[in-house]
Formats: sequence, structure tokens, C-alpha cells
Amino acid sequence: MSLPPVEIPLGAMRFNSDSQKLEYWNGSIWLQIHTFSPNLDGGSRGVFHSGRTSSGTDVNNIDYITISTAGNAIDFGDSTQSTEANNTSCVSSKTRGIYAGGYQHPSLGHHDQIGFITFSSTGNSADFGNLTQSRRAIAGVSNATRGVFCGGLSPTPRDTVDYVTIASTANAVDFGNLTQARQSGSAMSSPVRGVIYGGYFHPSYVANEFITIASTGNAVEFGDALINSSNRYNPSGISNSIRGLMAGGVTGPGNITQYIESYQLANGGRGASFGDLSTTTRSKNGTASPTRGVFAGGRSPADSDSSPSGPVNGIEYVSMQTEGSGVDFGDLTQARYEHAPMGNAHGGLG
Repeated sequence: MSLPPVEIPLGAMRFNSDSQKLEYWNGSIWLQIHTFSPNLDGGSRGVFHSGRTSSGTDVNNIDYITISTAGNAIDFGDSTQSTEANNTSCVSSKTRGIYAGGYQHPSLGHHDQIGFITFSSTGNSADFGNLTQSRRAIAGVSNATRGVFCGGLSPTPRDTVDYVTIASTANAVDFGNLTQARQSGSAMSSPVRGVIYGGYFHPSYVANEFITIASTGNAVEFGDALINSSNRYNPSGISNSIRGLMAGGVTGPGNITQYIESYQLANGGRGASFGDLSTTTRSKNGTASPTRGVFAGGRSPADSDSSPSGPVNGIEYVSMQTEGSGVDFGDLTQARYEHAPMGNAHGGLG
């Protein structure tokens, strides 16, 4: 008696050891994502854009690090406008990082501006275009060519999803809708999927969902967070092609966590325990290479929404391949929170 064939889930990924290529299942055949390179981490650059300071004012400076080498961040340039980049409202390719939306005190309020930087050349950012809707607290996901901006606040939580082609400069285009409006979530990306994690829709924390980045359409349920069987807002999400990590954030009134949990992006389902951040923070943000993830800045537990003091400048890192807790990496040029992270590793993912 023969066994029935095993159904392969759409978007599943595998490493082909014969061809040395990462592949994903499109429903019919395995397709190549990119060729494996043992030196892929060598030039991986992480960039941290704008944010807010201990006085609650917006800053427009941009920092960068080399992800493979621990050390303090270095000045990259300045933003074309000073914005509160709340959570992960950035997307990236290997060559370009794009930031979108935000909140500027006091003149602009919520805005729809999109700007970009070129990773290989330090300097000021440049204008890219506009979102379909002004908002902040957006979760951004990307593959090597397309960036997608999900949800946000303007002035209430939104289910809006719009996208840009990273290599161009143009206004964003409608992509679809989330299953539920949310603000202050975070995100993780594989070459195929973008996973939108947690966030807030008063008075509830909301569940995880995903989109297929190459195909426009509405989001689909992904699975539950591990921590306390609930989700959180203001966490920091990073990813390589296979694994996504979600760290820190707020799990309830006055409750900020150090917890890091891990997700297999191709499969959906509940998260798994990974380790802890070295500090208890919210509004920390990060980026990753195939082997190393970094988390930077954030707000201390003593900080409150009504008294925006206590940002930190520390950077820490974890191995993307081995469970464990954060280790000291260095410092940002300026303590900040609600900054926006970009990275040019593995096709810009993470």
C-alpha cells in the first residue's frame, strides 16, 4: 500500500545542497531565490534613520554599522526631513534603503513622505515619493525588489497596505488590506513572505498575519506569538531568509519584556523561545545579515508615553543560527527610540 503524497505548503523554502541555492515552492515547482555565498556577511551594512531623543524631540541624523564587526555606529548623513519613525517603517534591497511615513512635531503631524538612501555611499537621504495615506507606526516588509508598508496610525489604526518598487522613485500603490487594522507592530521578511507581527488596536493586542510580497492581495492569518499566548506592541523584528526574530516590546500596561522569540517564516504557526535582550526596552529596532542580528536604541522601562525620556544608545547582537541572548555590540551616535532600521544583507531582507 503506497502512502499519499505529502503536500508542500506554498512558500516553503529549502537549501539545495547540490546546487548551493536557496529555493522556495511556488505551488508547482521549486524556484531559486539566490545563490549561497559564505562571504555574504562581509559588506552587510545596517542603517538607523532618525528617531526621538531624551527631550522628546525628533532628530534627523542617520547612523550606520557594519553588521559583521562589533563597534560603535558612525555618522551616515541626515534625513531630508526630521521624522518620528515609529517602529519598522523601512524596507530595503541590496543597494537601497527606503523609509516611509512618520510623525513630525509640530508642523506636519502624520505625513506621507517616502525617502531613500544608497547603502554604498554615505550622505543625506533623497526624496522617493509618497504613501497612499499619511500615517506612522507602520510595519515594513520587503524582498529584493519590492517594499510593502503595512498598517499604521493616522490618527486611528489602519489596515492599509501599499507598496513601492525599490529601484524606482515613485508614489506607493495600493497592495491590499490587513486582516485587522493595527499600529506599532513589527515585521519579518523572507524572499517570499512578509510577516506582520503584533501591534495594537485599542484596547486589544492583535494577532500575526502574512502577505506574499510578489503578489498583491489581502493578508492571511499566520499564527500566535509564544509569549503569554498573546502579542505585543513596539517590539523589534529582524529576519534572514529562513528565520525571523521578535524582541522586546510591551505585553500589557506597564509590562515591557526582554524576551526574544523565533519564527520559521515559511511555515506559520506559534513562535519558539530564542533568548533575551540584554536590556528591557520598547521601541528598539534592528536589522540582520544571514548570520547575525542587531538591535539598537529603544526606550527604558521607566519611560512613559506622557514623559518621553530615557532612550538608550546601546546596540546588541545575536546569532541568527543559534538560540541565545543579546551580547554587547557598541553604541549609536545618539540615544534614540522609534528610529527606523534598514539593511542591505541577503537581498535587503531583514
